Amino acid sequence: MSLNNELIVVVPTYNNPKTILNVSKDILNHNYKLIIVDDGSDTKVSSLIDENENIIILRHDYNMGKGEAILTGAKKAKELGFHYFVSMDGDGQHLASELNKLQQCINSENQIVIGSRNFDIENVPKKSKVGRAFHNFWIKLNSGYDIHDSLTGFRLYPVSILDLNIKSRRFNFEVEVLVKHYWKYKNITDTIIECYYPSPEERVSHFDNYNDTIAITLLHLKLFFQRVFLLKGFF
Repeated sequence: MSLNNELIVVVPTYNNPKTILNVSKDILNHNYKLIIVDDGSDTKVSSLIDENENIIILRHDYNMGKGEAILTGAKKAKELGFHYFVSMDGDGQHLASELNKLQQCINSENQIVIGSRNFDIENVPKKSKVGRAFHNFWIKLNSGYDIHDSLTGFRLYPVSILDLNIKSRRFNFEVEVLVKHYWKYKNITDTIIECYYPSPEERVSHFDNYNDTIAITLLHLKLFFQRVFLLKGFF
């Protein structure tokens, strides 16, 4: 198969040395170009994977947050002439075989396509299901969009998200970008995707259930007041 030149994949990664090589191989095997953004990992990704014509490795000198890593990848994708990119995590949860599902949903400019994870599989933590429902509620309240998986890291973004007034740079970025994109473009689509959840013993997550949940909840409240008082995008 020939290389897919319409879409590039951005993988923001932080301390995923056991999975990032297989993730990159999976993406390349499905004929996509790849930008890996090493967000200050203890073991440099460049020591594990060699750059070539289809892999670009960018690195933050220190951990700046998942949102900042996605934006770094978005800037590079735009520089390379791509209008869309897919963000997928470096922990092996997402499958490159599902990329085409997102791509097939594109029908207009400035469209976000969300890969809503099928949770009817083994090893999905109950807290993930509860958290997803909680944040889905808030995003629907603040945007009007009836989202199915607000916490998924498997998303197709237009590079125009770089023009949004987004302040969040960590996991809360993934909430703010959806709401503010919807405020501006009213253009988000969901599609169900399959994923892989490792056993609890194998699972690696950098999401802090206490601090990150508080940060996202405070963001929901901030966005709510922006919407209510007609201050969308002002701060």
